[in-house]
Amino acid sequence: MKAGRVAYYGLFAALAVLMGYVEMLVPVPVPIPGVKLGLANVVVIVILYYMDARSAFFISLVRVILCGLLFAGFAGLLYSLSGALLSFAAMAMLKKTGRFSIVGVSIAGGIFHNVGQIVVAALAVENVKMAYYLPFLLGSGVVTGLLIGLVAQTALRYLKTKP
Repeated sequence: MKAGRVAYYGLFAALAVLMGYVEMLVPVPVPIPGVKLGLANVVVIVILYYMDARSAFFISLVRVILCGLLFAGFAGLLYSLSGALLSFAAMAMLKKTGRFSIVGVSIAGGIFHNVGQIVVAALAVENVKMAYYLPFLLGSGVVTGLLIGLVAQTALRYLKTKP
């Protein structure tokens, strides 16, 4: 692995953890518990398009583990990990088809992140009624995915050369 690529990994991982920390500090003015902006996903989407899916997966995993251990505890880590894995799988598959824009891929990521969390929550509390909460989270996933996709699209315009 080239030294420049390792430096990018470190830079992007640090940026993703920083974005996760900022997100924890900024309250979302929505009365629905669990709704977050997903600021760290800007970094994951940028890496997905700037580098490759493998690199984006690695940075996403590092970010989820570090943010979970530092800011959320084990339960938060479990929810975040399930959402991140499902979200990443959906985004990587949609990007690979070449039929979706960055914004479309990001919206799918927001939606599938929430689906993953609801599935784990339903399993954790052993109550399928958690699915009633899903429409609210899907709506928030679309809105936040749209915003994150637009930010990532703008950020990619400023990245010149690939590592």
